[in-house]
Amino acid sequence: MAAPIKNTNRLSLAMERTGQWVFSQEIPTDVVVEVGEENFNLHKFMLVAKSNYIRKLILETKETDLTRINLSNIPGGSEIFEKAAKFCYGVNFEITVHNVVALRCGAEYLQMTDKYCDNNLASRTEDFLAQVALTSLSGALVVLKSCENLLPLAQDLKIVQKCVEIASAKACVEANFPSRSPPNWWTEELTILDVAFFERIMVAMKGRGAKALTIASAIITYTERSLRDLVRDHSGNGTRLVEPEDSDIGMHQRELLESIVNLLPAEKVAFPINFLCCLLRTAIFLRAANSCKNELEKRISAILEHVTVDDLLVLSFTYDGERLFDLESVRRIISGFMEKEKSVAVFNGGDFGEVCSTAMQRVAKTVDAYLGEIATFGDLSISKFNGIAILVPKGARKADDDLYRAVDIYLKVHPHLDEIEREKVCSVMDPLKLSYEARVHASQNKRLPVQIVLHALYFDQLKLRSGTDDTNNLPEAMATRNQLQADVSLVKENEALRTELLKMKMYISDIQKTTSAPSSTSANKGSLKKTSFFSSMSKTLGKLNPFKHGSKDTSNIDDGAVDITKPRRRRFSIS
Repeated sequence: MAAPIKNTNRLSLAMERTGQWVFSQEIPTDVVVEVGEENFNLHKFMLVAKSNYIRKLILETKETDLTRINLSNIPGGSEIFEKAAKFCYGVNFEITVHNVVALRCGAEYLQMTDKYCDNNLASRTEDFLAQVALTSLSGALVVLKSCENLLPLAQDLKIVQKCVEIASAKACVEANFPSRSPPNWWTEELTILDVAFFERIMVAMKGRGAKALTIASAIITYTERSLRDLVRDHSGNGTRLVEPEDSDIGMHQRELLESIVNLLPAEKVAFPINFLCCLLRTAIFLRAANSCKNELEKRISAILEHVTVDDLLVLSFTYDGERLFDLESVRRIISGFMEKEKSVAVFNGGDFGEVCSTAMQRVAKTVDAYLGEIATFGDLSISKFNGIAILVPKGARKADDDLYRAVDIYLKVHPHLDEIEREKVCSVMDPLKLSYEARVHASQNKRLPVQIVLHALYFDQLKLRSGTDDTNNLPEAMATRNQLQADVSLVKENEALRTELLKMKMYISDIQKTTSAPSSTSANKGSLKKTSFFSSMSKTLGKLNPFKHGSKDTSNIDDGAVDITKPRRRRFSIS
């Protein structure tokens, strides 16, 4: 036999397969086998001896002399047919974990089984699978990986089922009794699989009694490898660009993510919250199905007391860290946690508004710190800011210092808010629950509306009179809220009155300048100046009398000349 010449050049390899299949110099080839774009010049009697499929083609053909056979549908293509032809000629070749499944499927396609010929290619591959390939976890996974492009024939031959059973059994053993370092090395091996085969192994491991933490460990590793560009960090400040969610890659990633979420075990505490937050951010970015996002939101809400500010920020920012996502997911997560705590409080017979658990207080502190972080973004509306702040019940906050800090940051970033809008932002906090240092800061904070400043000052005065400290209850302070509202109204009225009086004073000054102009009579010039000032002012005030009709309007003031000959009426003069 003439061994084919090996070349690295692809064209030379194709020519080798096409024109140099001459194993016997004495007997010329009598058939050409076409596999795709490649042709193999072979001998019928060598092929018929091992392949029942080729034998049937030759016997059943209507041609007198069959010279060409098309086998383009053979599993594995031309590479597998070449090895099958070598087997027919008795030429040795290597069977590996990478090609054994394709050889087994090719043997089935060509009907090279022991039913037709003893010790045929099918039995040789079966022996290799049982004695070599499926004796280790890594080998079983490589074999299973090679089945992905050979379906459904590999499924019909029970190869997939054997690989799943052996791989799941060995993975459970490695999870309980690691044989290598690091202990979770087996989770890395699973990442080579398609998600459908990975799911089958996870189901098989659950059926063998694998713990939820074991399943979670495998899912986390698989997710971080499969969605490397999306689930890559927990900071939310990545700058690497990713494919648009409407591209082919984005659609594949969306389907992959939804499949992974469906694999999550029922035990919600099996996964770290930062991993769940990364998954939810990915689902928001890829526009995954609502069922996928809702499942992740419920899992995060169930363990929200373990959340950190960084975890919530992961859910809030886009991948470039420059813009905010729609904060509806964050709002639903916090709302779901509050509903759960409310149900627990009602079940225990307590008042949810007054008695809050330690978990509730921890979440309240985290939410206030989170508001301080997102308040720095100018595109955050008042409704979204307040919508998250009011989800936390007032009883969950021992002090509103953190919330006051968030409010102050928001007012600083949004300097163009009017008085009503600033009051709306400040309505989420209680000035009576600020610490002494926070009240001192609030009393000097020009960004706050006057009502909040008065609340802080009034409360300090009350504490000075009562002699109490910050740690005592505040029933007396709470009882004075109505008085504070009245004080605020009075301050506003005084401000308006002071403005009107200032206008009146300016107008009187103009009248004074007009009436004190030089007179044509120089003899009584000095007396006229004295008389004109007092008489003109009293006369003008008598005419003006801005409170005559119960109005502060000064638009009807008479600008006519002032008669200084009439006696002055001191009763209504202003000293």
